[in-house]
Amino acid sequence: MPKTNRSKKEIIFEKELLPNVDSLHTFAYHLAFNEDDAKDLVQETFMKAFKALDSYEPGTNAKAWLFKILKNAYINQYRKKIRRPITVDYEDYLGYQELEEQGNVDFFDLRVEIFDNLMGDEVTFAVNSLPVDFRAVILLCDIENFTYEEISKIIDVPIGTVRSRLHRARNMLKEKLANYARDMGYQDKRSNTSKEEE
Repeated sequence: MPKTNRSKKEIIFEKELLPNVDSLHTFAYHLAFNEDDAKDLVQETFMKAFKALDSYEPGTNAKAWLFKILKNAYINQYRKKIRRPITVDYEDYLGYQELEEQGNVDFFDLRVEIFDNLMGDEVTFAVNSLPVDFRAVILLCDIENFTYEEISKIIDVPIGTVRSRLHRARNMLKEKLANYARDMGYQDKRSNTSKEEE
């Protein structure tokens, strides 16, 4: 009897939960900004989901259920990191000290690294620069196409708060991307219309 329940659980896991792995990874990466942390979050999400599979109703919105688990896992990891004192790996310190003694320490500019790695992707940079609460609603609504009601359940806030955050997030993005849009040749037709009317 337990064997049958387990195989049924595995079938539900494979058919309904695993197909969401790519979306989960994208969301995790945009929350954590780190490939290893994103992979850890996705792995933790699936482990927690498998353990809690009895509380999942097959055929319902598996993606929203998983996103809520991931969001909670991210918050828990974030809180742990804040409480944890900063540690330095002794081997890394020795390697750094050797380089310093040899006089071969290269100048490291984080901004250059960010822009080189993003390859001019101003939109991604703008989204990633939003505070996490606003970044989450933009990703969930505009990238993952969740409804306001689903987002409300995932991030545990009222629908009105979801709408408000989404409105503010889009306005922040509009401000951040105004120059980029002009450089790409886009024009704000609303401002042209009001000028013509004058």
